[in-house]
Amino acid sequence: MTTLNGNKQLLSAWLAGADPVPDAVHAAWAERGMALLPLGRRFDAIRVSAERIHAAVNSSEPGTVADFLGGWLAGPVIRDIRSGLGPYYVLIATGAPWNGAEERLSTNTFLGVPRLGRPVSMLTRWVVPPSAPGALCDPAHLRALLLTAEALRVVEP
Repeated sequence: MTTLNGNKQLLSAWLAGADPVPDAVHAAWAERGMALLPLGRRFDAIRVSAERIHAAVNSSEPGTVADFLGGWLAGPVIRDIRSGLGPYYVLIATGAPWNGAEERLSTNTFLGVPRLGRPVSMLTRWVVPPSAPGALCDPAHLRALLLTAEALRVVEP
């Protein structure tokens, strides 16, 4: 159990380090279960519609989507859960190339990041939590996944 808690603390510290004032991030997580983190410092995010993700995974069931994305993207993914249409945010390295149609969010943008552990925020959830500091999604894997969604859309009647 100590390793799990130690890893959670390490990951929380790494995420909070995206903000110039990490203590404010920890306070927001404690108070609201979510903190707005600036992008472009530790990571960027690709905003992908739920429709595209669900088409590629062939499911909208949260457990199925989480398992699939965890295996395919092998990095952290957050979902806006205010509605069933809420987008997914795939976290990638700041310098990673991205040429897809989905919007890349970076410098001068903030992302609502839930605290690790038991969810408390009514706005966002970890679909795939981070596994290690700096372990982010590979944009090439995301691109391949979205191309699959496009191919499926063409073949479906």
